[in-house]
Formats: sequence, structure tokens, C-alpha cells
Amino acid sequence: MIEFNDIIEKLKDIVSSKKPSGKVFDKDVAVELGIPQATFATMKKRKSIPYPELLEYCARKKLSINWLFFDQPIEMLTEETNKFFQIRYFPDIRASAGGGADVFDAAYEMITIDEKLLRNIVGGSYKELEAINVDGESMEPTLKDGATVFIDRTQTNINKDGIFVAATNAGLFIKRIRQRADGMIELISDNKAYSPEVLDQSEVKIVGKVVGNMESI
Repeated sequence: MIEFNDIIEKLKDIVSSKKPSGKVFDKDVAVELGIPQATFATMKKRKSIPYPELLEYCARKKLSINWLFFDQPIEMLTEETNKFFQIRYFPDIRASAGGGADVFDAAYEMITIDEKLLRNIVGGSYKELEAINVDGESMEPTLKDGATVFIDRTQTNINKDGIFVAATNAGLFIKRIRQRADGMIELISDNKAYSPEVLDQSEVKIVGKVVGNMESI
């Protein structure tokens, strides 16, 4: 896989095409990606690739993700379909990190992501992924309002740590979920400004575990 510096050099070539002087610095790339310069400098030092920002940039500029990350010409994609993973994406569903939200009854579209890249985003193993959007600020700073989350529907055990999507009478929620000693289910926000919500077991159905996220698709 291409290294951090190689990716940045490619982006510099793109950015230079629209600069009068043609000279591009790291700070110019940081601006293009919407990353604070100090944060970008730290990422470069640690060789930490900003995947969400790069994916969003590629979508905005209509660039090939495979070209950027793997130097793979577009014409090779038809020969390499077995290396890609398809995810059902529900663009109109915004699972709430605050109030209620819609259930999974909206139309979806299929998005295709290189499996190597997907493993970098979600980590570990995955079997059945779906993607929806976050609505609200109660899970910040972990999940930002408007972020896209990947959900593994095969993981529904709330006794394991993590963030889950739960279907309730009020709609979909993205929360940390804990079963109390009295059997009640507690929906917990990462933003401490929001108090936990307590529901009866019969009012909560675990849809799946959030295994990864990016700012947007």
C-alpha cells in the first residue's frame, strides 16, 4: 500500500495545478483536506494517514480512491472485483445520537470499497456491514454529527464494550448500551451534557455494533 508521503505528493500535484505559482506546501494540502495545520504536521510525523478526510476529498474531486491509495488504474477495477466489498448504504437514514430517528425502511444504495482500505477503517473481521448517518451531538467527540458509521449486524452482544445502534419505539439511536442489574437497558452518550436514557428490555432491539466511521461518504 502507498505510504503517507507518497499520498501527500500526489495531492500536491493536484493542488499545484490550480495555483498560479505551482508551488505547494504541506499547509496547502492540510487546507484542501480540512485538517488544522498542527494536526496535519503531527499526522505526517506519525505517518498516520487521514482516511476519512482523503475519502471525502476523493469524492468531492471525483478522484479514484484506488489510484490514490494503490496506484491502480481505473481499467483494472473490472479485473479485481473480488478484492472489493459491497456495503448497503442508507443515505436518508440518520440514526440519532440525540432524539429519535427513522428505522431501516428507506431505500439504500450499494457502495463498493476496497477490502484493504475497509480493514483500515473498521479493523478486525466483519461479515455483514451496513452504513447510515449520525444525527446529533450526543456521541461527540467519538462520533460527530453527520458522520457515516459502519454497522456489523452480526454483533449484537451489548455485554461487550462498544457503540451500538438500537431500534426503539422512538426510532434509531447510536449509543453505548448497558444492561443494569434490574434488567433495564441504559443508553449512554459520550457527550456528558446528555443524561443516560433508561428503557425496558422490551423497548430495545439491538441492530448491530458500530465498527467504524468516517466524516461522510
